[in-house]
This record gives sequence, C-alpha cells and structure tokens, in this order.
Amino acid sequence: MLQLLITFSLFLVLEDLQKLVFGVQPYFLDRPLQLLGAVEIGGVPYARYQFLLVLVALLVLFGLRFLLRATPMGKILVAVVADREMAQALGVNVGRVYAVAFSLGVGLAALGGALASPTVTIAPGLGAEVIVLSFAVVAVGGLGQVEGAALGALLIGLGRSLAVYWLPELDVLVPYLVMVLVLLFRPVGLFGTVEVRRL
Repeated sequence: MLQLLITFSLFLVLEDLQKLVFGVQPYFLDRPLQLLGAVEIGGVPYARYQFLLVLVALLVLFGLRFLLRATPMGKILVAVVADREMAQALGVNVGRVYAVAFSLGVGLAALGGALASPTVTIAPGLGAEVIVLSFAVVAVGGLGQVEGAALGALLIGLGRSLAVYWLPELDVLVPYLVMVLVLLFRPVGLFGTVEVRRL
C-alpha cells in the first residue's frame, strides 16, 4: 500500500511537469488502426488491431507465468516478495532483484501504453484513470497474482462494455462495483491467499 501511495504521488508530480513541458494538447495516434483495417464477424465490424492486442496480452500473460514459475530469476523474485529477510539471509542480492522487477514493470507499462495509444486519446490526466483502474483490477484478482489480474481485467472490461451498451451512465462505476462485489465475498481477491503477518 505504501508503494502504491508513493507511486501515485510521484505520478501526480510528474504529470504536472509533463503539462509544463509538453502542454495539454491531446493527441490521437490512429495510424495502426487505419493500416490494419477492420473485419466483420456476425455482421459486426471489429478492428483487427483489437485482435492484435488480445494476442499480445496472452503472450505477456504466459510469458510472465513462465518467468515467475519456471526460471531461476522468477523463483528468486517470488522468494524476495514472500520473505525479503530470509532471501537476503540466503545470499540473494535483494537490491538487484528489486531493480530487475522495477525495470520489468516499467517495460510492461511502456508496452501497454504504446499498444493502447491508438485506441484512446492521449492527454494529460489519462494516467490517473489508468492507475485507479489498475488498482481495481489488482484488487479483484488478488495481489501478486498474474492470472488473477488477467481475470480481473476481463471481468471489469466485460462489465464496462455491458454498461456502455445498457446503462452508459454507470460505465465509470462498473470497475468499483465489480471490486466491491468480489471483495465482499473474497477479501483477498479471486486468486489471493491469506497470509500470516509477522509482528
């Protein structure tokens, strides 16, 4: 929670600096959408770019699962997150592991932003919405659970799509309604596990 608050605070500062340097003019980069065109399925047109996004999301999901569960670095990363002191006592360079995890997170965030930019208008303030939405996705799926984050994103995305179709005024509330419903029955999220805290 402390890391989340610090990250959000830094984001607010950096966003204001961004406004000072680049201004507040919105941009729309729709070239990839135009290049790939659309395909019609069941009489409904879909942008081919959306299918590309689904493919990349699946590749990232399975890539992360493989990294965390089948590679030595991934197992060390999981061990450091689970018990930093014990991992350090066993000779793990915790600072290096944190640097690798941070770099991986930044790289994935950059990839997500670059791939999403053709589908949204890029403007200052966009990041705040994404951070809050990401928090809802992680809370629904369970902290530290890759599969949970994927399922949480799917549930919230489907919920928002249905809201846009039936009740557009509830579109903004859907992520939080899904989060509240899940946390009422599973306070640790769909894939989360109860952990014993050391005092």
